[in-house]
Amino acid sequence: MSSHPTATSVYIHFPWCARKCPYCDFATEPIRAEELPHEAYADALLRELEARANDLHGRALKSVFFGGGTPSLWTPAALGRVLGAIRATFEAEVEDLEITVECNPSSLTRQNAARLREVGVGRLSVGVQSLRDPHLKFLGRLHDSERAKKALVEATAEVPRVSADLMFGMPGQTSAELGDDIARIADTGVLHVSAYALTIEDKTMFGSLHRAGKLRVASEDQYASLFEQVEERFTDLGWEHYEVSNYAAPGEESLHNLHYWRGGAYVGLGAAAVGCLDHETGRAERWRNDPSPQRYLTRSTLDTKTETLGPDEIVRESLMLGLRTAEGMNVRDTRRRAGSDPEAGREMEIAQAIEHGNLVRDGDWLRVPRSRWLKLDGIVRDLF
Repeated sequence: MSSHPTATSVYIHFPWCARKCPYCDFATEPIRAEELPHEAYADALLRELEARANDLHGRALKSVFFGGGTPSLWTPAALGRVLGAIRATFEAEVEDLEITVECNPSSLTRQNAARLREVGVGRLSVGVQSLRDPHLKFLGRLHDSERAKKALVEATAEVPRVSADLMFGMPGQTSAELGDDIARIADTGVLHVSAYALTIEDKTMFGSLHRAGKLRVASEDQYASLFEQVEERFTDLGWEHYEVSNYAAPGEESLHNLHYWRGGAYVGLGAAAVGCLDHETGRAERWRNDPSPQRYLTRSTLDTKTETLGPDEIVRESLMLGLRTAEGMNVRDTRRRAGSDPEAGREMEIAQAIEHGNLVRDGDWLRVPRSRWLKLDGIVRDLF
């Protein structure tokens, strides 16, 4: 093993939920609780982990994230078995190893949170989305506002670090309502919030309703106003707006997501999971597992779609991900990983973006000022 093992994260996809939300386009399937293959899915994940073990030599485990779907539907014992195997497979792990599980309020109890802590989980990400019943009903959530708040209180009582997901842009939502949601979430002891604008994805129920003219959505001006309200409220709390959709009290940033936004290597395990490992300067391999949970459970060999990323793809991904963050993209680090100068061929576009105030150069860093984050997609697109 090298003296400086490559920091590598692991993402485990749990592909089931109790009910598919009308706005969700993730690779998930609704399932009845009694039909969940708790141990069989853990067995399938361990088979995949064993098949990928050779690729993990010389790597240190940076973070583990159980996402979905709804991993809180999974028994903590089965989840813990997978977590233990992951930690045993890596030759080393970082000192501040972060282990996160996504949870829904409808399937998260204090007892469940305690059991997750006992198997090694130190962070929960709870999808409350709103603390207002009309908005929760519109979003098709299984919980009400009372259950949402109770889940956050119980989670913070048992697990050291808790994050809440919050959504904005629902029809009729006001800035005052959104601000009140933020205050009430902060009152529970939560120190991290991911705040997402409601987006209408094509292959969803909301997408179908929108195409039929049966779904009212917020205007761009309304989105902008709500985005600014979120920024203002978290600034008042003394939190850092460290990524376009993420806010944290000092020191409470998601280490897993920061690793991803900085272009770090990650392993994807489970149905529909995506992974990307660097193999040498200027070359990485990305794979996507079969999205079918049923096929994933029965396959004894890896069944993936793979693609090789060269210097150009590595640079583009670094721009797309790094510029989402307050720190920005590190030019020197990107050059090292890609084996190519990320500014070469973009000199004019970068100069124009800086001149127009859309981009700031700070030593080795390029970043988009927070005041321009509402225009982020266009700014990044111009650099491609």
